[in-house]
Amino acid sequence: MRILKLFVLSTIANFVSFNSAWAGPPFITDDPETLEYQHWEINYAVSKSWRQGESSAATPSIDINYGASPNLQLHIQPRYSYERSMTDSHFGIDDTEVGMKYRFLNIQHDNFSFMVGTYPMLQLPTGDAKLGPNRGKVQSFLPLWLQGNIDKWTMYGGMGYRINPGSGNKNSVFFGMTTLYEVTQDFKLGGEIFHESPNSIDGVASTGFNLGGSYSLTHDYNVLFAAGKGLKNVSSTNELSTYLALQVLY
Repeated sequence: MRILKLFVLSTIANFVSFNSAWAGPPFITDDPETLEYQHWEINYAVSKSWRQGESSAATPSIDINYGASPNLQLHIQPRYSYERSMTDSHFGIDDTEVGMKYRFLNIQHDNFSFMVGTYPMLQLPTGDAKLGPNRGKVQSFLPLWLQGNIDKWTMYGGMGYRINPGSGNKNSVFFGMTTLYEVTQDFKLGGEIFHESPNSIDGVASTGFNLGGSYSLTHDYNVLFAAGKGLKNVSSTNELSTYLALQVLY
């Protein structure tokens, strides 16, 4: 048992130095924890971001998740979006995200836990071309996520490779890390920091952070919230971003 504790602690420590089921939303960085078998989680969310006199909003997005097995979670996320530039604005149906989260390592012991999983995503080209030149194109994301829980602390994150085909586009690499603290049984606070390499030939890298958390209204209803901004190439990537959602569990 002592060896197992040392293994878990050292693994989590290495993970952090590398730069209960609640993770992922409201943050960009995701986690390997899956829903309970035959349970649903739906996040009814609105979000908005600003950059260089432009803004983007999801009004709303519906993040639907289902526990298909104890270690397998299915995901679909349609959304209706708004894009405003300095000259015009457009509303329309956006691209639809589908994914499958698989947790292949789950170590549990007393107040320690450590998980590893993957969460491949596919962006279906359902988006209205009026929302921007990056809509209506297939895109995929292949990540590896790790998570450690110690008492009231949760740490998760990892890296992923985004495949972004198309003229002028290029594939990118994402890194992210999130830390959460359970202030009370109903109230959790935390933050994330993330970085993604350029996703176009003439693009720039994006680095940013978000602060946020969750508040439990009842056993099956939670409010999720976050806000943040860029730390690098701020004006062209993320001057401010906000997220608010009602999470419903079934």
